[in-house]
Amino acid sequence: MSDLKITNLHKHYGAFHAVKGIDLDVPSGEFTVLVGPSGCGKSTLLRTIAGLEETSSGSIEIGGKDVTWARPRDRDIAMVFQNYALYPYLNVKDNIAFGLRARKFAEAEVEKRVARAAEMLGIGHLLTRFPRELSGGQRQRVAIGRAIVRDAILYLFDEPLSNLDAQLRDDMRVEIKRLHKELKRTMIYVTHDQIEAMTLADRIVLLRDGLIEQQGTPLDLFERPKTRFVAGFLGSPKMNFVPATLTATGVKLADGTALELPGRSGLKAGQAVMLGLRPQHIAMAGPHLAKGHVRVPVVIELVQPTGSRVQATMPLGGTSIIAELGAHDVSRPGEKAEIDIDMTRAVLIDTTSDKII
Repeated sequence: MSDLKITNLHKHYGAFHAVKGIDLDVPSGEFTVLVGPSGCGKSTLLRTIAGLEETSSGSIEIGGKDVTWARPRDRDIAMVFQNYALYPYLNVKDNIAFGLRARKFAEAEVEKRVARAAEMLGIGHLLTRFPRELSGGQRQRVAIGRAIVRDAILYLFDEPLSNLDAQLRDDMRVEIKRLHKELKRTMIYVTHDQIEAMTLADRIVLLRDGLIEQQGTPLDLFERPKTRFVAGFLGSPKMNFVPATLTATGVKLADGTALELPGRSGLKAGQAVMLGLRPQHIAMAGPHLAKGHVRVPVVIELVQPTGSRVQATMPLGGTSIIAELGAHDVSRPGEKAEIDIDMTRAVLIDTTSDKII
């Protein structure tokens, strides 16, 4: 059963077409992440699902019920906002309980639900404090607590971690993942952060200019992108793109370097393409190469240690690329090395259509 079904949804702001005919079907219990660059329409889509923006055309069903024109309070949703939206004059307990009391729940039920949410989020010791007395991470936990006491069909998250520092974002990602596992409810999560998308999602919906560019599991989009945009958006560090020309057996780079592509047939020799190589698929070359791998001599241009790994910048075919190597593989700029490129994982991109060949 689908908890959310969107059909041919459009949203206009005057002459600006923000959402352009989106179709989306989210099954019960799925964690779906809407991701994309600023201005792609992801927050507008979420706010339209919530009823905070009116639909220009199309339909929205939640739990099998058409809610296209229903008020937010009649959609059986709960929402967590980017700025927490806590009432400063209420303590934590009353903030979490606010929505339940507004809907005239019995006080015994309110107490029970608040206690359960506080226990799940580890904020039981904060119930008498006020928002001004809480850290950013604690405020976000309270905002999530206020949502989960609703026991809604659909939970909506609008960039809830964007105001937190890096360590808190890491911690809260774990909390949200654990919460989804415990609640087993359908969640729609908006972010511009592709790491959040990759780590949280059962399914990623990548938007671009108001349209769905591609959707699928995180691994699907990472390993089988359909366009250059998808290939370049997901992954950290980003995919390297190197101009090349097809040959009968592979590609030739601008400096004449020839790289074989295993298992490829019917290549149109002479066609201009972009060769896509993920930094994770480039390693230091050992004495023996695996089948489908190639060895290329390089000179290291830049070294960026990240702890257990190092991001090394080097030229390939006249273009600077990044390889994610072991911490002790390279030590300084100017160092000569040989890299091992896994060509079985390379992608070819048509330079005219930007689609993967």
